[in-house]
Amino acid sequence: MNSQGFFSGEAARVRPRRLVQGLIFDFDNTLARLAEPLDGLMAKGAETAVAYMRSTGMSDLPEEFAGHLVEARLFAQQKSDDEQEEHTADDTLSFLLQFFNYPASRMNEEVLRQAVDLFYAPEMTAWEPMPGAIELLAELRDGGFLLAVIANYASDRVFQRIIDYTGLRPYVDVCLSSAAVEWRKPEKEIYDAALGRWDAEPYELVCVGDSLKHDVAGGQGIGALTVHCRMIPLAEDLRIVESVEPDAVIEELAELPAMVRAWS
Repeated sequence: MNSQGFFSGEAARVRPRRLVQGLIFDFDNTLARLAEPLDGLMAKGAETAVAYMRSTGMSDLPEEFAGHLVEARLFAQQKSDDEQEEHTADDTLSFLLQFFNYPASRMNEEVLRQAVDLFYAPEMTAWEPMPGAIELLAELRDGGFLLAVIANYASDRVFQRIIDYTGLRPYVDVCLSSAAVEWRKPEKEIYDAALGRWDAEPYELVCVGDSLKHDVAGGQGIGALTVHCRMIPLAEDLRIVESVEPDAVIEELAELPAMVRAWS
């Protein structure tokens, strides 16, 4: 038998498929960072949101409602993390009002929606790209890689505006927050948006993020390669550093392209 027959013809000239087709990035402390402390931004936003609600006729809100709004956000975030299901910002405000016996009949959905937007407004414009983030995404995009940003965030409409504000939108194929699907990383379901859109298998992807619990464990859960970013270390990582081991660790984003090319 002529063994050359196995390797001749059109099939022999097909270029091999590279091993890495795309990358899924986390957002905060991976592609972007806050230029101001979050506590101050939340306090400012809460005061603005409550002042707006009062101006629409909700004058009988408790005096310390702004502080309760911040507390409710932090509680909902922790509850979402524990349950791996997103408790959205809109629902959190509605539940808080119910907790203080505010009549549901007097809740205007559009007013509450606008109040949430005002609550998040100060931090919306405080986000800035991490050093080298735009250049990194441009290089990877020009290299033919598929790119997504998937983040745990309580309001998808706010998150989408942040993506626009930071200038990341032109470089990504998929941009998704947990609020849009009600699942949080590391749950597998949140990755379905990228997997359903791309002609790529999970093992052909690289998940990049600053959290061992959410980004690395999430990537491992779908069978992807994982990269742990340590530009801004997380205290919670210290509790699981021995049980969640990424495929690689980087101290700055500029290290990533060469790593991806080597894996490809």
